[in-house]
Amino acid sequence: MADLQDVGAFVAVARHGGFREAARKTGGSASQLSEAVRRLEAGLGVRLLHRTTRSVAATDAGQRLLEQLTPALDAVETALDVVNGFRERPAGRLRLNVPVSASKLVLPRILPAFHRAYPDITVEVMVDDSFVDLLRSGCDAGIRYGERMEQDMVATPIGPRRQRFALAAAPAYLQAHGTPNKPQDLLHHICLRGRFSSGAMPPWEFEHKGKKVLIEPDGPLIVNLGAAADLKVEAAVAGAGLVYLFEDWLQPWFERGELTPVLERWWPAFEGPMLYYPGRRYLPAPLRAFVDFIQAMRW
Repeated sequence: MADLQDVGAFVAVARHGGFREAARKTGGSASQLSEAVRRLEAGLGVRLLHRTTRSVAATDAGQRLLEQLTPALDAVETALDVVNGFRERPAGRLRLNVPVSASKLVLPRILPAFHRAYPDITVEVMVDDSFVDLLRSGCDAGIRYGERMEQDMVATPIGPRRQRFALAAAPAYLQAHGTPNKPQDLLHHICLRGRFSSGAMPPWEFEHKGKKVLIEPDGPLIVNLGAAADLKVEAAVAGAGLVYLFEDWLQPWFERGELTPVLERWWPAFEGPMLYYPGRRYLPAPLRAFVDFIQAMRW
């Protein structure tokens, strides 16, 4: 009979697409996982994983085994989480997949108080602005805006319910180049752009009295949206051009006078982010505690 630990090693490697990543997620070592998978394959007499120097992928047999094991493993995890719910204080690990904006603007307002309330829960935050499969990434929940959320998920509000995108420039830039009076003026200004990891470079959107305007400005700097956003903010502070970003992100620079709001009446508002997670009858105890905690907060 196969050892359950070896089976667990195979599942971790297959789900995470490699020994190193599986080791990082499980807290083990890549060599131990590799040896466990070899033992399982030897015992079954079937190769379960294709291994190359660059990647690891399940064979047909391995994929079929993973499909058969997943419901049983989910049932085991659910059973253990139900028991965990009887503890005086929930314990365990909560894995969240969030965009950079949430790690900067939302979670800092939540996690310190959550850790005081639930000191036995470890929160692991994976920051990723790309669209991810929540379950395949090994995460319990994610934070995204509505239009980028996975289907068939339960969602609950988290963070400010209304946000705005803001346009700003350093006082020195405005003194040298003048202040735009309407969005179309930006076509004659120096603008600092951002690009998603997918390669798409979104236009700058403005709205006033029901009128929407999309602008494709030009400029000398393009950064990866999210991860390098502060680079274009610092460039704007240095007078290099106009920056378009979350209002809350730019607020500290507004308060210090290092950036000046521009075209504020045209700043578009949008609905705040959502915490989303798979719909299950029994949520893992750490996730249940987190959901209850944010639902009790006043935004």
